Amino acid sequence: MFTLTQLTNFVAVAEELHFGRAAERLQMTQPPLSRQIQLLENDLRVQLLDRTNRSVRLTHAGRAFLNEARRILRQAQHATLAVRQVSTGEAGSIAIGFTAASAYSMLDTLLDAARTAMPGVEIVLREMVTRDQLEALTEHSLDLGLVRPPVTGSDLHSRPALRERLLAALPAGHALASREGPLSIADFDGQDLLMYSPIEARYFHELLISVFRAARVAPVFTQYLSQVHSILALVNGGWGVALVPEAAARLRYEGVVFRQVELVDPEPVELALAWRKNNDNPALHALLDRL
Repeated sequence: MFTLTQLTNFVAVAEELHFGRAAERLQMTQPPLSRQIQLLENDLRVQLLDRTNRSVRLTHAGRAFLNEARRILRQAQHATLAVRQVSTGEAGSIAIGFTAASAYSMLDTLLDAARTAMPGVEIVLREMVTRDQLEALTEHSLDLGLVRPPVTGSDLHSRPALRERLLAALPAGHALASREGPLSIADFDGQDLLMYSPIEARYFHELLISVFRAARVAPVFTQYLSQVHSILALVNGGWGVALVPEAAARLRYEGVVFRQVELVDPEPVELALAWRKNNDNPALHALLDRL
């Protein structure tokens, strides 16, 4: 079977139609070049060149083979470039998990960084709760996760990505909605409050429980929900008040008013980047370096 070197030599001779000039172009001497062309013709069992003492001409078969040789060499060059780009993180793919709430805050920043720095990398997005993301990272089906702490698992690395405030989300006609200035956590004592699910939205459930317990405040939990947009939809319908991450204010509901809340920790909502320690995907590490 012919080699890429033989194809390169043949293309040079076919384009120059002169063994001396082709050998000079290839930075080799003429005898080994002639030998390579003979070996190629023997492998193909066809004459590619008509040679005389005065000229070199392509045969009909040689002209047909020249087009194929150029195509094969281009494909080899593209394959070499592609594998090099994958090895440096400039190409390939990366699977990124994110929680629903992180889509309103950190996700767009991460995607902008990926698109700008690594336009050749395919981004595969998967919306998942933190628990499922951590399992997917461990099972090698996810490269990077936008998760709520703590990040458990001895095989995982994590890095703080974002901290943000909690905002009060109130029906437009609610008494607290017309209050000037920030609210206090005590204002929620006895209020009908839309609460996060202790299973699907465990992070926010435990965060709010700790905030209310520390302030000795007891709202009335009317519903338990897992998604911020579902909570806001119910606030919009007048079903209660809620505490949501600051980025949720980007969701526009005509009947929802957002107010700041004074807390001991002004930015209690945390988001982290998590990935598997032994993940050898170059695109992952290139993205982490650029963030």
